[in-house]
Amino acid sequence: MNSRPGRYIAGELPPGRRVAQLRARRGMTQQIFANRIGKSKSWVDKVERGLRNLDRFSTIETVAEVLGVTPEILLSKAARWPEPIGAPADALERVRATLACYDTTGFAAGRPVPPSADELTRRVNHAWEAYRHAHHPQVLRMLPDLLGDARHLATVTSPADTANLLVRTYRLAAQVLVKLGEAELAWLVADRAMTAAAGDPRRTAMAAIPLAQALRASNRGRLAMTAATTAVQQLTPTPTRHTPPDHLALAGIVQIQAALAAATCDDPTAVRHLTNHAAHLAATHRDHPHHNGGGDLDFAPIMVDLARALTAAELGDSQQAITLHRHATNGDAWRWLPAEHRAAHLIDISRAYHDLGDHHAAGQALVTADQIAPAETRNRPAAHAALTALLRTGPTSADVTRLATTIGLIIQR
Repeated sequence: MNSRPGRYIAGELPPGRRVAQLRARRGMTQQIFANRIGKSKSWVDKVERGLRNLDRFSTIETVAEVLGVTPEILLSKAARWPEPIGAPADALERVRATLACYDTTGFAAGRPVPPSADELTRRVNHAWEAYRHAHHPQVLRMLPDLLGDARHLATVTSPADTANLLVRTYRLAAQVLVKLGEAELAWLVADRAMTAAAGDPRRTAMAAIPLAQALRASNRGRLAMTAATTAVQQLTPTPTRHTPPDHLALAGIVQIQAALAAATCDDPTAVRHLTNHAAHLAATHRDHPHHNGGGDLDFAPIMVDLARALTAAELGDSQQAITLHRHATNGDAWRWLPAEHRAAHLIDISRAYHDLGDHHAAGQALVTADQIAPAETRNRPAAHAALTALLRTGPTSADVTRLATTIGLIIQR
């Protein structure tokens, strides 16, 4: 086999046609593409029609860089088009079908006997760990059985024994659905979590986290703030060092959700009050003698710092947002955060860079997010929107172009 530039195997798509397809998928006209590679439109047209060969590797490298692919993509059939991670549509449909099934007797993947509480706890813990690593398609595939089994178990055992499991499972489902842009469905699931909480302050606070997220994603910021602050007041009105650490963590996480919601309502006074309260909870939680963190109740002072950066961006102070972001991410605490949290924050903060006109930094934030947790950038509509806005500003770096190509974004200029 001869893989020199300008040669291809019989039966393969010629390099010129590959260029044409990749250019079209990238949303570039022949003239725009020609400008970016330093060639004439006539040269591009001849290459794409097979009238001219790509006979210099330096040229191939330039073409590949602008198209956001490796040179091998242009020359070899073995180098396939990179597939996006993508949330499986069939798994999402299974989640919908599970939520639409109200006959819990004999549900749970057709098993007549539900799993034990210990077994289901292990599976739910595993799913939460996958979520923390941003393995969202994997979690989505696990959810139908988890939801069915948790609901089934709740009907045949004492509610007090399984209510926590049911709320944790509903919460996980709702948070994944928010990530995937299914805000209304997430709202439904979060509402079921609130019902399963049955007025218990701790379970109610846990259910309030995805409820606030779903309401905020549905542009109902005021409702989200009310739901979150009400849950906190029921959980721990006056936290002290003797308050159970999981209550402190829950209260802090919910306060952050309330602050983010207040920012969407353009209420800086509420944002300041809520983030200050969350910071106090974080400091108390950190100093608690029995603090052990982790699981689905990660909470630390850095999370408040990151929330302050995002609320500043939402309130229109992009410069302050970037200052807070840089300060918060310049230390070991940032590196210890779950991959999901870090990638999600970088996607959100990229908007602040974009608003300041620092398109290079915005692009680097998105590329870094993809390196940390690819499913965050490739599945979240918010990430696609941020990347699309960046692409519309003009030429982008090779890394950003490559990410857009991998996701399959097409921009019409």
